[in-house]
Amino acid sequence: MPDSLQRIVIVGATSSIAEHCARLWATGHRPVEGALALTLVGRDAGRLERVAADLRVRGATVLVRTVDFSDPRAIRLLTDGIVADGMPQQVLIAHGSLPDQQQCQRDLAAAYEALDVNGVSPVLFAEAFAGHMEPVGGVITIIGSVAGDRGRRSNYVYGAAKGLVTRYAQGLQHRLAGSGSNLKVVLVKPGPTATPMTAHLPQKGLAPVEQVARQIVDGSAAGKPVVYAPGKWFVIMMIIRHLPAFVFNKMNI
Repeated sequence: MPDSLQRIVIVGATSSIAEHCARLWATGHRPVEGALALTLVGRDAGRLERVAADLRVRGATVLVRTVDFSDPRAIRLLTDGIVADGMPQQVLIAHGSLPDQQQCQRDLAAAYEALDVNGVSPVLFAEAFAGHMEPVGGVITIIGSVAGDRGRRSNYVYGAAKGLVTRYAQGLQHRLAGSGSNLKVVLVKPGPTATPMTAHLPQKGLAPVEQVARQIVDGSAAGKPVVYAPGKWFVIMMIIRHLPAFVFNKMNI
């Protein structure tokens, strides 16, 4: 394999945002010229193969791996195996789901699943890859959410999971700072985006998935610590984070 080969791993590769990021990378929107080898990780082999077929048409070499996202041992074995085949220069961790807040309040199993898939699982994948990549460098991009910036009554279980991702990414960035490692950690905080996950929500005001994917790819290439997508959410969430409680608690958001 040539030295210019760029290896990118996408965890949660069947998500709409991840798929659009993969298409950008496959069509040359990446910092390294030459061949591209994508490893797509997910839970559904059939859906992964459909995504892989599209990316192969676009010129990428694609491998597909399935794993139980809730099994720490399986995550460790998977990441070790991927690295053994070739160290990735880029990892995108993009899986998640949008739970129903009312159901999470009624059903602890639903709350547990929401916290696991949106918070614990992404952190475990990031930590597993970070251990391998810290000595050699690269980029780990983790998709969080603006929902993690402040707990809100409409989605606080989901927000709590994404808050975990935010604190984890900050801690990993702090660990790497001054260590001499060339590993960058990019935390992406999308606002509401037009994807199948939000199809049940009013579509007015949702960001186009293509726009969000482009910002993720560009932010990852630049190694930005935090990427709000679209960028307007940086200002919006800064205001929301700093509202005093007596004002915030009167808002139905």
